[in-house]
Amino acid sequence: MSFEIALSGINAVNNQLGSISDNISNSGTYGFKSGRVTFASAYAGSQAMGVNANANNQNIGRSGGVVSTGRALDAAIDGRGFFVSKSVAGAMTYSRVGIFNTDKDGYLVDNYGGRMQGYAKSDAGALGAIGDIQIPTGNIPAKPSDSLQYTGNMSSGWAVQTIPFDKGTNQSFNYSNVSNVYDSLGNKHNLTQYFCKTADSTVTVHYVLDGNPLATTTDLKFDTNGKLTAPAATVALNLGSPAGASPLSVAVDYTGTTQFAGEASTSRSASNGYAPGARTGVSLGENGEVIVSYSNDQKMTVAQLAIANFANENALTAGSQTSWQESAGSGAPLFSTAGSSMAGKLATGSLEQSNVDVTAELVSLMTAQRNYQANTKVISAENQAMQALMQAV
Repeated sequence: MSFEIALSGINAVNNQLGSISDNISNSGTYGFKSGRVTFASAYAGSQAMGVNANANNQNIGRSGGVVSTGRALDAAIDGRGFFVSKSVAGAMTYSRVGIFNTDKDGYLVDNYGGRMQGYAKSDAGALGAIGDIQIPTGNIPAKPSDSLQYTGNMSSGWAVQTIPFDKGTNQSFNYSNVSNVYDSLGNKHNLTQYFCKTADSTVTVHYVLDGNPLATTTDLKFDTNGKLTAPAATVALNLGSPAGASPLSVAVDYTGTTQFAGEASTSRSASNGYAPGARTGVSLGENGEVIVSYSNDQKMTVAQLAIANFANENALTAGSQTSWQESAGSGAPLFSTAGSSMAGKLATGSLEQSNVDVTAELVSLMTAQRNYQANTKVISAENQAMQALMQAV
């Protein structure tokens, strides 16, 4: 019986050595979770049978360190959760490794070609059903301007203009500002506003598009505290029909404009249009947003990565490529977006390192070596006792 008991100890230590070896070999593997083999005594009734080695159990709940990579499509989960991908074979896999790319068809894929799962985003910002994330590969069309926000200070020290407005004579206005607006073809036009003080509390705005004066004017009226009282709503400004483009009109909003002492200034002058643009890159946001950048300085969120959590994540089945699969013990995945529910936010431009403590593993290795030697000594001693008994007989 001593032979079998010692043999069970050797087999158990062999399993432990396999776990330690796996940990040390993956100490540089992104997203790897260290494992350990635990031992339990084995009995048949009251008879000791040696030791049983329980299966390797990975420490999934312990996060590894985060290393900065600076790459736009790298991400680490700061907290709980797993990235979700559909493998080439069609199986759902779960991983902590956030190394992503785009394939030839525009799909967001993991480092092994599996398609990342997430929520498509509509133009209104609503999240769609979970599925493969496909990134638009074409250009973004032009957006004609239809609003312009202007905020500034009209100096209360301005002199009232007595000369009729003439855009070529700066003595006929007090201040000017140029804003860019875009037509339906994406052509940029210069809209110049000329501010002329016509009374103590009134500033008249004249408009010039690409050097051509418009018939429309707007009176900005202020109270004795320098706050804007009129116009109370946006000003509809018809800019005509640029060559080959649709009619262009913008709603000018002067909210926040003041008439205080001091120099005239402009704090905001922005329209909402833009020229067409080509895709220049893809990046991730901290909440898993998949953001496409274009050459016209526009950014568009096209999808949001799905993050999976499990009621018992330690019961997940480990697989190749530093991934896990759902099991009966883990429960079904609970999907959410990064930063919501139980899911952690993303540390973009970073990767999670292995959580292996190499020093602790080396200490465990030495302990396992001593245990192995002790069990071989038991077998050797039992063998010598058997030889002595045979010789005595």
